Amino acid sequence: MPWTKEEMASYTSTLFKDGSSVNLGIGLPSLVADYLDVTKNIMIHSENGVLGVEGRPLKGKASPTLINAGKETISINQSASYFDSSLSFGMIRGGHLDYCVLGGMEVDINGNLANWMIPGKKLTGMGGAMDLVNGAKNIFVLMSHFNKDGDSKIVKSTKLPLTGVGVVNEIITDLGHFKVHNGRIEVAMLADGVIYNDCKFNF
Repeated sequence: MPWTKEEMASYTSTLFKDGSSVNLGIGLPSLVADYLDVTKNIMIHSENGVLGVEGRPLKGKASPTLINAGKETISINQSASYFDSSLSFGMIRGGHLDYCVLGGMEVDINGNLANWMIPGKKLTGMGGAMDLVNGAKNIFVLMSHFNKDGDSKIVKSTKLPLTGVGVVNEIITDLGHFKVHNGRIEVAMLADGVIYNDCKFNF
């Protein structure tokens, strides 16, 4: 059976090394914060100027002024700090983030990522994604395996406007965990009951 969104997020949370700094993108990637092992001392960075994000706040504990880059209310740990956008992007561009988890519309076999625009459709825009894919040491893409038309979002060559060239290291979808390596997509793990042919790669 394919993984649920929660299972995808939970699995992704296990891939970070102890003591890492991690940026979680808008949408599905933000769920990862809810599943992190607190003993691993992972510090979550949000590009609007927070280091030390935890998961979603408990009911009745949310602060309307404490949000992530996706304008979702968040909770923070006891070591959290706040700073302006220039310092936040200095952390990103300076290579101080170990991991970044982003959503995706297409990823191809060379690690090219398209995640910000489908021509002719209204979307929220780029945000900090172009900085993140070039600044973080490891880029994970967390996305559904198929688009609304039933086509694989892991493709031979992306046709959509690119966010970054050759930037993606690993892909986690509802069907499994895949690694981008030397122009190939390698299977690291498939969800229970899923076989390779179920993935229907578009290449």
